[in-house]
Amino acid sequence: MFNTDLMRLDYSLADYQYEILMKSIHNFESSLHDDQEIAIQLASFGQSILMHVTDIGYSNPSLIHFYGYVNGKKTELIQHISQLSFLLTTITKSDPNKPARRIGFNPQRDSQE
Repeated sequence: MFNTDLMRLDYSLADYQYEILMKSIHNFESSLHDDQEIAIQLASFGQSILMHVTDIGYSNPSLIHFYGYVNGKKTELIQHISQLSFLLTTITKSDPNKPARRIGFNPQRDSQE
């Protein structure tokens, strides 16, 4: 396993911003109830939009990708790291028969690593 901090040359890139964002999200998720999932409230589109986030990624040097659903439609928000501004909020989990989804946690993927 490599220590990425020793190899990091530029803290302004999207991968580092992604790490900070994921730490904040995991801290927020740790306070959620079993029937809650995370969503983000976007307000920079001339209206308020609630996005049910299912995953987050990045593209260096400067883009963060948010994957999920808005009004039941599959959605991807691509945002420059200098414009990140949203409200973390909760929604009732989408399927009451399944465990609440947590961003970045995929049991099948994680068990293969």
